[in-house]
Amino acid sequence: MTSDVLIVGSGAAGLTAALNLAERFRVTVLAKGALDEGSTAWAQGGIAAVLEPGDTFESHIDDTMIAGAGLNDRAIVELVVENAPASIERLQRLGVPFATEGPNGNGALHLTREGGHSHRRIVHVDDATGWAVQEALLKAARAHPNITLVPDQVAIDLATSRHEQRYSGAGRVWGVYAVDRGTGAVNLHTANATILATGGAGRTYLFSTAPRGATGDGIAMAWRAGARVANMEFMQFHPTCLYNLEVKNFLITEAVRGEGGRLINPRTGHRFMPDLDLRAELAPRDVVARAIDAEIKRDGLDYVHLDISHMPAEFVRGHFPNIHDKLLGLGIDMTREPIPVVPAQHYTCGGIMVDRHGLTDLPGLYAAGECTQSGLHGANRLASNSLLECFVFGEAAADHIAAHWDSLSPPPPIRPWDESRVADSDEEVVIKQNWTEIRRFMWNYVGIVRTTKRLERARTRIRMMTDEIADYYGSFRVTPDLIELRNLLQTAELIVHCALHRHESRGLHYTLDYPATSPEAEDTILIP
Repeated sequence: MTSDVLIVGSGAAGLTAALNLAERFRVTVLAKGALDEGSTAWAQGGIAAVLEPGDTFESHIDDTMIAGAGLNDRAIVELVVENAPASIERLQRLGVPFATEGPNGNGALHLTREGGHSHRRIVHVDDATGWAVQEALLKAARAHPNITLVPDQVAIDLATSRHEQRYSGAGRVWGVYAVDRGTGAVNLHTANATILATGGAGRTYLFSTAPRGATGDGIAMAWRAGARVANMEFMQFHPTCLYNLEVKNFLITEAVRGEGGRLINPRTGHRFMPDLDLRAELAPRDVVARAIDAEIKRDGLDYVHLDISHMPAEFVRGHFPNIHDKLLGLGIDMTREPIPVVPAQHYTCGGIMVDRHGLTDLPGLYAAGECTQSGLHGANRLASNSLLECFVFGEAAADHIAAHWDSLSPPPPIRPWDESRVADSDEEVVIKQNWTEIRRFMWNYVGIVRTTKRLERARTRIRMMTDEIADYYGSFRVTPDLIELRNLLQTAELIVHCALHRHESRGLHYTLDYPATSPEAEDTILIP
């Protein structure tokens, strides 16, 4: 399939780009599974924007820089923050039903507050903002005649100059090879310009709030094609994921703490956050996650309690209807009792290096959203800046493609996928075993608190697995599980490489061997 612009990923970044391009160009959007299965639909909290009287862009910028531990690119932070109100307006025009203060939805937008923010600036749709945003964007995309949405396409690798029928070493990107989940056939999708909007790498870890498909695909593909990757050591752990042996990966939004939720040691009954930080439960996520991790390890706990039962029951049900109903189905009434919570991997702050237009190092390739390192998040993402980044950079990439269309030539003939020397796998157990092993050693050795020895152990295991998985990949037909395993291992290697390189503790990277923060803030940039 050939189109003007190919977008890999159907979340907020990908669909924002598609809608901004579709007035002039034919756009194809590939989804890894169903069109609404990505991380956007899972986002509970909301979108940060300066809308409250007395709040300022400067304040939002400062909060972002403080959370990012000085590693943010201030110019990029300014770009994103100053474009936030306009992004909210566009979403309202698309029909996103943001919560309001007045009766019958006629009042000002209701703003909540989350950790690290000095003002109330989080617009939301109760506790299911991402789902409402995803629905509105998908509805608009489906209605546009120039947008073709293709689900169940698992991208394998970028098609570049070296795949041209007349080989070239120019490094130009012409699209992707992707396997169809239904048929197992490998399809070639080409375009004048390609945008990666593939999300993060949360499933590299044993416990994660990310959806099943967050396996670092875009990051791994871009790295293999020759793009730089940066700051992969900064893996954000959300402090409060529901602890439940049957239901995994259910996030308890930060807004619960923003509206008065308290963290309690279940053994002692002690509220511990005020002892550690003046902001208490509203401290940035890295501070809160480390505090919970310390309580659990010191007292041999399985979890800590998040308690909002001191607030009026009607208030709790009104603000968190989806969480309340979900927990009630598990036998937990959050209006009367605490919620058992543990930290879990939540967001990938590093990724493919891009500029303010979403441009990567590779001609013809753009990227936007969680798969990128744009300079916005620095060493730690400020709550509710993630969806915002998707809207701003999705639009920025679209605008740059439109402005430079004359320089984006159509794709030349590209070689089809070659399966002539491979067979069907007869050892699927290899994939399952390696998948489980990667996620477990990453959780134990490259988690919230790190040491050089643990990181080196992880690196040793990665080296042992690399040849085995490469041999498997070269011998058998690709399947979605094999593609994801290959990308998980590549992503794990990038995370460990970055973590070993950083000889300090900064933001989300905390190591017992280098507990101090260096005077100079420097990005960890990996060059293929």
